[in-house]
Amino acid sequence: MREINVQEIENTVRELCINANLYLPKTLEECIKCGREKEESPVGKNVFDDIIDNINVAREQTIPICQDTGMAVIFMEVGQDVHFVGGDINEAINRGVSRGYIDGRLRCSIVSDPLERVNTKDNTPPVVHLKFTQGDKVKIMVAPKGFGSENMSALKMMTPSVTQDEIVDFVAESIAKAGSNPCPPIVVGVGIGGDFEKCAYLAKKALCRDVEKRNEKSLYRELEQKMLDKINALGIGPQGFGGSVTCLAVNIEEAPTHIAGLPVSVNVGCHVTRHAEKTI
Repeated sequence: MREINVQEIENTVRELCINANLYLPKTLEECIKCGREKEESPVGKNVFDDIIDNINVAREQTIPICQDTGMAVIFMEVGQDVHFVGGDINEAINRGVSRGYIDGRLRCSIVSDPLERVNTKDNTPPVVHLKFTQGDKVKIMVAPKGFGSENMSALKMMTPSVTQDEIVDFVAESIAKAGSNPCPPIVVGVGIGGDFEKCAYLAKKALCRDVEKRNEKSLYRELEQKMLDKINALGIGPQGFGGSVTCLAVNIEEAPTHIAGLPVSVNVGCHVTRHAEKTI
């Protein structure tokens, strides 16, 4: 049994909240640069240039890549041989988010009640997804999620009779409806299977997958490519000005489901689909 003081969790969450908002994953930055080369529209290329300049300025001046520093979404994988000491782990996570957003001078966007709309002033509470694993390590990923893109997400409870082409069409139609709202070029996470809430979780988890990594199963790798091609054929283009590169990557995650169901969800990420992780 390995003991981990919750102060270490708090400090790590604080660090990741700041880093995720200041620095894009290297593979995503490279994907954006490749998108610039593939873009056929002169206006689209200019938009890509502005996006790349923004990434560089954020890194050089240590300021947020985007003014919407998002709702903090935290994925934690906790080894079953870990014992937390020194306080309440939930409070430690909240304190880490609070310190990260205040110390990092990040915009605090969370309201304590969806209808009363009172700002909590420190971007807490976060959304936390917990998974138990073997071993004595704790892996933490912080994925700040802006709502310009989050609001464009969709979920449909399909039936097993649908074809793969119908699934592709649903994903592409969701992006067509979104238009310029999610600040393309976008990254798209797709969840297939599970139940209602599991499917949405899968799409969010897929969104946080490295854009260079394709699904391990050939069936889903082919679907990822079909979805990417169909989305880019929409012609929405960078920031909605028209062009050949609307989407940078489509990531699919799948899970077992019920014999009577086939849920499909789409979680949209803008060109600053941010996440940072660390293993303790």
